[in-house]
Amino acid sequence: MLGKIIDFKINGDDRGSLIAIEEGYNAPFEIKRVYYIFDTKLGVERGFHAHKNLKQIAIAVKGSCTFVLDDGNKKEEVTLTNPNQGLYIEGLIWREMKNFSKDCVLMVIASEHYDENDYIRDYNEFLKEVNK
Repeated sequence: MLGKIIDFKINGDDRGSLIAIEEGYNAPFEIKRVYYIFDTKLGVERGFHAHKNLKQIAIAVKGSCTFVLDDGNKKEEVTLTNPNQGLYIEGLIWREMKNFSKDCVLMVIASEHYDENDYIRDYNEFLKEVNK
């Protein structure tokens, strides 16, 4: 599998549920950035890039969406539907996101601060980088 599913423990009682994501415990890297995507319009696809070094965990905290992961040799689709599962993606994996449910809130936890120089936004450049 090009990404890895991380199962997060749900702590809950009659008041509701809570999931903790902790560096060094269930997050396999130092957490430097967290962001979330929401209100994605129906039919919109996102992503279309890879990172040189950045590691990420993507979690559909509400709703669902599908990731298409590509290492330059094979492609895999992973649909996130559960707030206690995260998709761990390392560097040099091309990612596309599609099929966002109307209510999707996708949270992403990243190993680095935003750095445009870490992005590969052209698929042919990605293939060159992978085949070095």
